[in-house]
Amino acid sequence: MAIITVINSNIENNVLKFYNGELLLNILQSNSLKVESPCGGAGTCGKCKVKILNQNENNVSKPSPEELKYLSEDELSSGVRLSCLTYVYDDLTVDLLHDANLSNNEESSSHKILADGYIPEFNYNPNIMKISCPITKDTLKMMDIENLTNKNIKTFEEIFLKLLNDTVNNMDKNDGYCLDVNKLHFNLNDLGILTSVQRLSELLSKNLNPESEIAVDVIFSENNLLGIEIRDNENLNENNSKNIDSNSDLNSDSILNSSSNCYGVAIDIGTTTVVSSLIDIQNEKELCSESRINPQKQYGLDVLSRIDFTKKNEKGLKLLHDSIIACINEMITDLAKKQGISKEYIYEVIISANTTMLHFLLNIDAKTIGKSPYLPIFLNSKYLKATDLNIDISKFGNIYCLPGVSGYIGSDIVAGVEVSDLEKTDKLVLFIDIGTNGEIVLSNHGELSACSCAAGPALEGMNISCGMRAANGAIEGFKFKEADNNESNDTNELNVDIKVIGDCEPLGICGSGILDIISEIVRVGLVNKTGRIKSPNTVDDIYKNSIIEKDGKRAILIYANPNSNHKDIYISQNDIRQVQLAKAAIVSGFEALLNELNVSMQDLDEVIVAGQFGKHLSEESLAGSGIIPKELKNKVRYIGNSSKMGALMCLLSKDSRKNMENVANKIKYCELSTKDGYEDLFIKALNFNK
Repeated sequence: MAIITVINSNIENNVLKFYNGELLLNILQSNSLKVESPCGGAGTCGKCKVKILNQNENNVSKPSPEELKYLSEDELSSGVRLSCLTYVYDDLTVDLLHDANLSNNEESSSHKILADGYIPEFNYNPNIMKISCPITKDTLKMMDIENLTNKNIKTFEEIFLKLLNDTVNNMDKNDGYCLDVNKLHFNLNDLGILTSVQRLSELLSKNLNPESEIAVDVIFSENNLLGIEIRDNENLNENNSKNIDSNSDLNSDSILNSSSNCYGVAIDIGTTTVVSSLIDIQNEKELCSESRINPQKQYGLDVLSRIDFTKKNEKGLKLLHDSIIACINEMITDLAKKQGISKEYIYEVIISANTTMLHFLLNIDAKTIGKSPYLPIFLNSKYLKATDLNIDISKFGNIYCLPGVSGYIGSDIVAGVEVSDLEKTDKLVLFIDIGTNGEIVLSNHGELSACSCAAGPALEGMNISCGMRAANGAIEGFKFKEADNNESNDTNELNVDIKVIGDCEPLGICGSGILDIISEIVRVGLVNKTGRIKSPNTVDDIYKNSIIEKDGKRAILIYANPNSNHKDIYISQNDIRQVQLAKAAIVSGFEALLNELNVSMQDLDEVIVAGQFGKHLSEESLAGSGIIPKELKNKVRYIGNSSKMGALMCLLSKDSRKNMENVANKIKYCELSTKDGYEDLFIKALNFNK
């Protein structure tokens, strides 16, 4: 075996052992070191650069022609290599060229992540219910031998059941949180519950005085006994029951306040981002939210590259699973800290995600989704124990995963359909969630059909020459200034207005910026209808300086960096082609669904745009880039993160949960690749129309 020494500071495990002939990227990732690899190690993005300080012909492979495409002469001479294409044979010293120890939270803090969204009215009837059964003087009388004999009580289980029945029967019948004792199911075969009854027996067997405070908190999930929490004077504060007045009487209402300590978490796991919210179930309130960049991104930007990663790396599935579980636990910890609550009071986590993300979450191989006929292992909703997934909430907490429709129409889209009320609309409505994978749902007066299109990473700012994520320094808005007849047009300055995330020096272009730029270069005529960049001599004088040459090919200058140490920001002809392919995939998907109903784009009553990326797109960008016809510009409605809002509705409403399970079975999925004439639709959609 040989050794790689990583010189980056603050890395605990900086000495890595490996077998000769392994890929450098695999070695680094298998040791939990962060190396950006949007293409999943396929050698097509050029992002996994590292610097080898002691490179020679004996310890690493020579740069391949594929690798040379992404490395400049200066980079090669300084030892920079693509780790996904570099095989190692002997001891190495490596610089990762970035902060490999940067936490996912720190990395996410500079990114623009959508956490909120539209939410409709819905019936409040939560799946999780928590009631407190105070131990009163009457309860203590049950311990009298005469009372036990008269009521034929033989066990502490029976005492617990009588205590619970008495409490439920005395609850206010007008309380929406009220339980029907006849519908409750008590599974006392659970060892955890039996242990809690034992704890109750110990307390009841003591010589209790009138000042003693004891309460039994009982948690139900869908009328089934989920768990029991025993509280007394000694552990009230430990369990974070901050509202209990220690000076109150034994049978006072104060001890009941613990039932308000009943929380859940709604989570949207996107391919790019993860968003979570802490919900007060009793009071129907969203208390706070947390967001992260999906840590799986280092193993591949889109679902297919991550699936491919699991094929190439024997530890791939475990790495993907462990990273998302760690991310969820980190967010839950931060949510609890924000509100000053104990994680032990979080009883349910609702998760909405695309089908592949749910497979990785449950540590289930998703390889079958990546090849025809694209069948997933499961689509139905899943109820799971939090302990089975090592998710850090109440020891008897549940995890609920929303149902999906197909391998590429996941539960995130089912949630969006519920939030948008598409099943009940009396209109012709198009719902789109634009991202690396574009999902489209068409509601024809409540009849639902859906398709998925591989938009690719260009709309996320990846596979673009100067592309980057929506973080500080990313250009997110772009507009050419209008010509002023009173000013000279032969200035060397670019006549543009740009909007940069973080109001700082531009570093690159994110997805919304790319579409803004495409919309503008089409508007002012820098490209023809096929997307080819025009000669500078054929465009208006005011825009001539925008057309430059890069590596012998035309490109469009977006930002001329005044700092000679930093590169100019531009888009190449290939970048435009990448956006055209993404646009064509989405538009041809629209057209295919509309053709099924023999209707056109102009017949649409509304276009609903959901998701992280869609929220940051203007109607002008959508229309100008050709994703929607210009005549639909005023029919666009943005609903934000409908995936997370759907998860929130599931948490607070059994009706919404049931609706989503029904809707998932009603959506008709259309596989575009099998549609007659689809290729013609795609080719036609490649062109730009001014």
